Amino acid sequence: MKQQLAILAAGLLLLSFTSDKPAYRIYNSKGKDVPYSKMLKSLHEADIVLFGEHHDNPISHWLQRELTGDLYANRRDALVLGAEMFETDNQLLLDEYLGGMITEARFEDEARLWNNYKTDYKPLLKFALENEIPFVATNVPRRYANLVYREGFEGLENLSPEAKEFLPPLPVNYDPELPGYKKILKMGHMGGGKTNENFPKAQAIKDATMGYFILQNWSPGKQFLHFNGSGHSDNYEGIIWYLRQEQPDLAIMTITTVLQENPDELLEESAGRADFTIVVPNRMTKTY
Repeated sequence: MKQQLAILAAGLLLLSFTSDKPAYRIYNSKGKDVPYSKMLKSLHEADIVLFGEHHDNPISHWLQRELTGDLYANRRDALVLGAEMFETDNQLLLDEYLGGMITEARFEDEARLWNNYKTDYKPLLKFALENEIPFVATNVPRRYANLVYREGFEGLENLSPEAKEFLPPLPVNYDPELPGYKKILKMGHMGGGKTNENFPKAQAIKDATMGYFILQNWSPGKQFLHFNGSGHSDNYEGIIWYLRQEQPDLAIMTITTVLQENPDELLEESAGRADFTIVVPNRMTKTY
């Protein structure tokens, strides 16, 4: 009888594991499964936190909102937010909206917002508004990224002094040997036909601009939480490379998001991209 009960208990335990469907799991840089609370404790010590998202992933966006609230509870007035999804020439609009000088409707009408703004980024802005947290538009205006794609970094030199205010100081430092940029160039080759050698430079001007405006709005004692596509901070490249060029001693921590068939273990190909990796089942619904 005891043996039968033991077998039954083991079966029920196995069933409970196999029927569980976690929406995500978190792994540290060594591939160890860690709770959210442990990740949060580590992030408290960072000067800058880069949260690499999948733009259409609801888990990324939900955790961004949760993390913002939890870091604010710890840092309060020392917290600064910023995002790739807002371009530097929209900073005035952001400031006017968060400062109560223009309405939400006017802000949304005049700002160049992403299609998924209302579901995915508006909650972050609302939290900033309610708690008087600075929010920085960090990304290069898309017209200038397109200019770099067409003419290289040299095209930026012909811009007016007013336009250059929305960019990092010129000339832009650039390392074409960084694996991430080489991968982007390779992707261009795979498309067939003649490859535009400026393709990775258009990514680099985004990274350089985000890095520059993060540093312009960070100071010792502050914590800057930045939201960006994972490709801008994975493998400690992109934005991080530019941050390190200016301030190599910054305490920077990164989060990335990956999709896997099974989130119960971190695949080797996904390991080591960031300090913390959020693994989401690849069947997860998308926000667009």
